[in-house]
Amino acid sequence: MFKRSIALLAISLLPAWGAAATDIPPVTPACASPEQRVDEQGFVKLGGVEQWVTVKGDRCGNPLVLFIHGGPGNPLSPYADAMFGAWARDFTLVQWDQRGSGMSYGRSRPGEDEPLTIPQLVSDGAELAAYLARRFGQKKVILWGSSWGSVLGIHLVHAHPGLFHAYLGSSQEVEIRRNESQSYVQLLARVQAAQDQAALAVLQSVGAPPWTDPRSFGKVRRVIRRYEAQRTVPAPRAWWQPPALYATPQARADYEAGEDYSFLQFVGLKGDGMASQIDLPRLGTEFQVPLFFVQGAEDLLTTPNVTQDYVDSLKAPQKALVLLPQVGHDPNQIMVDAQYRLLRERILPLIR
Repeated sequence: MFKRSIALLAISLLPAWGAAATDIPPVTPACASPEQRVDEQGFVKLGGVEQWVTVKGDRCGNPLVLFIHGGPGNPLSPYADAMFGAWARDFTLVQWDQRGSGMSYGRSRPGEDEPLTIPQLVSDGAELAAYLARRFGQKKVILWGSSWGSVLGIHLVHAHPGLFHAYLGSSQEVEIRRNESQSYVQLLARVQAAQDQAALAVLQSVGAPPWTDPRSFGKVRRVIRRYEAQRTVPAPRAWWQPPALYATPQARADYEAGEDYSFLQFVGLKGDGMASQIDLPRLGTEFQVPLFFVQGAEDLLTTPNVTQDYVDSLKAPQKALVLLPQVGHDPNQIMVDAQYRLLRERILPLIR
């Protein structure tokens, strides 16, 4: 359950690789007053591995939102202030660099043959959610997951419903074979209609999924991004300018190395990585937690028809799917604004 080895150290400008994790008992309250501001960053020991966590908000008594990033090696912590900073008025925002990615990779570098697994990452997330709720004096947290993070998010709320007020998913992965098949079919149709011979050659060279070459996913992903860009609003450039802590040569190198490590763990050397195990319907369709989904209408990676079928199959106290025009798989301002509206209008009333 709760262990004294779980630690969250509030630091100011110390770089992650120079910070030390300390044993702060889980019962130690973070909030002397519910009105105080929150600004903590440091390492939490989860599953025996020190992992980077930041907690920010204008009011310590506000509900907690735990972000589960995608990739799996693409933490949002370097970009969170620019993307979600306005949310801090109403929520306490928690960013977590999953093991093997970002600051966590730099602090606790895994061996080349050390695998990432869905059960281990789900266990880490549950441990963190429980710790946060107790430290901030709250009964539960709100869970936010996108893309790869949406896989962990659904696993978490299904396995540990008592930890979460609600789930908010974006660019929802559902079942890898169907997601990849529909993605390839719909992308191929767009490429053929455009008579894009260069893109067609790429798709023909990798062939229809499933893929056993780890490079195939990346090749198709680049085509997807180009075609989504034709019908979507780009994200603000300011989002991708990290603050000083994340902009040092060491931090950038750790981010890139963690991205490479996590990506290979995701796809596997022979198509046998974590991605091959994504099959959310196998978990069952009954949930004890309200489920809300935001989906880009132009998403060519996790296509809307697959998400819609999955949401239709679910049984939950509440559920909703919001389909957004001019939005693809990757976030833009339209998507972030829609997520915020759902948090304020549908999820906050469940808590208060």
